[in-house]
Amino acid sequence: MSDTQERVVVTEVGLRDGLQSIDRIMSTAFKRRWIDAAYAAGVRHMEVASFVPAKLLPQMADADDVIAHARTYDDLIVTALVPNLKGAQRALDAGVQRIVAPISVSVAHSLANVRKTPAQMIDAFAAMRELIDGALNAGAPRVELIAGLSTVFGCTLQGAVPYADIAALARAAVQAGADVIALGDTTGEATPRQVGEIIELVRDVAGDRLRSLHFHDTRGLGLANTLVALQHGIREFDASLAGLGGCPHAPGATGNVNTEDLVFMLDSMGYDTGIDLTRLLASRAVLADALPGEPLYGYLARAGLPKQFAAARERFASSRASAQSCQPSQSSSPQVLQ
Repeated sequence: MSDTQERVVVTEVGLRDGLQSIDRIMSTAFKRRWIDAAYAAGVRHMEVASFVPAKLLPQMADADDVIAHARTYDDLIVTALVPNLKGAQRALDAGVQRIVAPISVSVAHSLANVRKTPAQMIDAFAAMRELIDGALNAGAPRVELIAGLSTVFGCTLQGAVPYADIAALARAAVQAGADVIALGDTTGEATPRQVGEIIELVRDVAGDRLRSLHFHDTRGLGLANTLVALQHGIREFDASLAGLGGCPHAPGATGNVNTEDLVFMLDSMGYDTGIDLTRLLASRAVLADALPGEPLYGYLARAGLPKQFAAARERFASSRASAQSCQPSQSSSPQVLQ
């Protein structure tokens, strides 16, 4: 471990991606409780809703109310997923700080998911850029626009996704005005070697705009893939409490990487997530109350924290404090990546 902790952002996406594949509707009151519990645990980035027609996804019918509650926390970065220009306008009106547009590399998945080809989604994305810029010029707060490239690592409908298609779509998203490129393992098919190759492929096109990865744990490789991404410089990851999630248009894909297990791994490696594991584990009670009978996953919840974990963290904190006390004040702050 180094003497300073490097920040890794963990975005809780359970309220959106975690719930979209669950038949039982979680009430707005329970969603508010989930936000409160996650915030109390130190989570400061949450994707809390998507703006899609309620008849297609009843789970997200209360998007405005959920976002309004999340925005009561001044330092909480609130994200919404939007598939079209109308959704982007609703998200801006609701006051989100980040908008994610799902742009599938797979034509088959794109047509099933948003009823548009990837090229048509790029056109819609460019229109979102114009909308956001217009609002900014009119005095609205800055909103970050994220190109959420999905089925990057494989598609259950199409099959293999050519690397050339990934690079071409990433380049098109950058040209259309993406602030951030995020890579999504929508179907849970990513493997560690593939992750490294694709990160470098997209980085050649997008540079430092490639910032975030979104893994599913369908085949048990979610954390392994995360580790490879860390080694390739990625410092922002999506995760879902209790491993909830999936994609309605990705048959066989299971939940997202488990937030608790991800934070545990990052903490054990000396990264700073700002998240309290004990409180995070306790927040699972909200899901147990809201979704009785729904499977809740997670190795840490099942086995508990190792006895030596707290002691190791105390040793790390002590060595860090000692190192900082020997350094000039202007250089003693840890690097924080926003």
